[in-house]
Amino acid sequence: MYKVYGDINSGNCYKIKLLMGLLDIDHEWIHVDIMSGESRTPEFLEMNPNGKIPVITLPDGRHLFESNAILNYLAEGSAYLPSDPFLRAQVLQWQCFEQYSHEPYIATSRYIIKYLGRPEERMKDLEVRRKGGYMALDVMERHLAESEYFVGNSYSIADISLYAYTHVAEEGDFRLGNYPLIRRWLDRLASHPKHVTMT
Repeated sequence: MYKVYGDINSGNCYKIKLLMGLLDIDHEWIHVDIMSGESRTPEFLEMNPNGKIPVITLPDGRHLFESNAILNYLAEGSAYLPSDPFLRAQVLQWQCFEQYSHEPYIATSRYIIKYLGRPEERMKDLEVRRKGGYMALDVMERHLAESEYFVGNSYSIADISLYAYTHVAEEGDFRLGNYPLIRRWLDRLASHPKHVTMT
């Protein structure tokens, strides 16, 4: 059985939970409290020397970390990872976009608000991240004018990567009212019969 070490309220961890639900992958979920240092213990650092969640332990005992790497591993051979080389490269393209142009703004803003409680000393940081977050949402909205999904007109792990933090973007003070295509895409993914929610 797979073991998943993470915090379900973390979008990066939720990606794994969502894909495992879609693929009916049996697993044990082990909660890791990053705020109390549980990801920095010697035992955890043996699994991920970078001290971050999520981490999965494979049935053979090997460990894998970084959410998008885990998604690619679990999705291999399924409908959620295309076999065509160009489409696979597009999946990676959007996963890189999520990590470098989306997550640093939208997810980090949510972290400052939800996990840290919006401390006064981080308010300037929040404001600085506003522009980048809306730029990422603009890119997504334009893409969704051409396709119902992010790669190849079918639900893939590219969508899962972007869904994780976009569907809770308002918890980071990003308003989605001006993004009707994103909202429609969010509803489309949430209506999947095997969809699992964050909490």
